[in-house]
Amino acid sequence: MRLRSLLVTVTAILAASLVGSVPASASETSLWRLTDFAAQRVAIADQVAAAKYGTPSPIDDPAREQQIYDSVAARAPGLGLDPADAVRFFRAQIEANKLVQRGLYARWDAHPDQAPTTRPDLGQIRPVIDGLNTSLLAELAATVPVRAARSCPIRQRVTADVVDVLHRFDALHARALGEATSATCTAG
Repeated sequence: MRLRSLLVTVTAILAASLVGSVPASASETSLWRLTDFAAQRVAIADQVAAAKYGTPSPIDDPAREQQIYDSVAARAPGLGLDPADAVRFFRAQIEANKLVQRGLYARWDAHPDQAPTTRPDLGQIRPVIDGLNTSLLAELAATVPVRAARSCPIRQRVTADVVDVLHRFDALHARALGEATSATCTAG
């Protein structure tokens, strides 16, 4: 485990130095922003979980999920994206969010003293998620070439490791980031 931590740290340092030298307009050659937006979406799952915990609102919300899939599929062609690939990517985002929610529910059930004492308003959280979805969709379009490259899985893993370290994710959120980025690459 110590070796993995050392490797992740070294990778993070190297990748951070490379990321810092990439101009913001070079999105199509980097998965940095796409992965960072996915991490932000993973992080907001904490607020969603806190809003739903102890209420009748279920973690799974098929109607809301379908709205997102329909919106993504409708917007994808205008961005030069295959609707099925875009929906596949967003399905991974939603599953990652639910992974965090289930993990937090289990943690809070086992340790009630760690459960949230305030309930955020989902009505205020959803516009933030919608904004992240718009950013993710734009980055999907901007990164088509790198996501189709044979090197994509390696690039994605390194980028996800760096983003994980920079966001200081615990094991639950790191696993969710892995889920969220699992549909990034489109190559064979």
